[in-house]
Amino acid sequence: MLKRLTLLWAVLRGDARQLWFALRHPNAPAWLKLGTALIVLYLFSPIDLIPEVLPVIGAVDDLVLVPLAIRWMLKRLPPEIAQAAARRRTG
Repeated sequence: MLKRLTLLWAVLRGDARQLWFALRHPNAPAWLKLGTALIVLYLFSPIDLIPEVLPVIGAVDDLVLVPLAIRWMLKRLPPEIAQAAARRRTG
C-alpha cells in the first residue's frame, strides 16, 4: 500500500500540489472538496476495479484513474482559483 502511494505521489506531484492549493483557496467550490475526498477514499479502499492480486495490471487502475480524475477536476476549476493555485504551485 505504501509503495503504491509513493509511486502515485511521484507521478502526481505537480497536479496534487495544485489541487491542494485549490482546496485551500477560500472560494474553493464544494464539489472540489467532495471530489478530492472521493479520490482519497478510492485510494484507501480495498475495492478496486482491477484486483491488486494481478502483479502489474492491478496497479494500473490507480495509476490511470487517479491522475485522470485529478486532471479532470483541475480543468473545471473557476479561473481565479486555477490561476491562484498555479501561481502558488510554481512559486
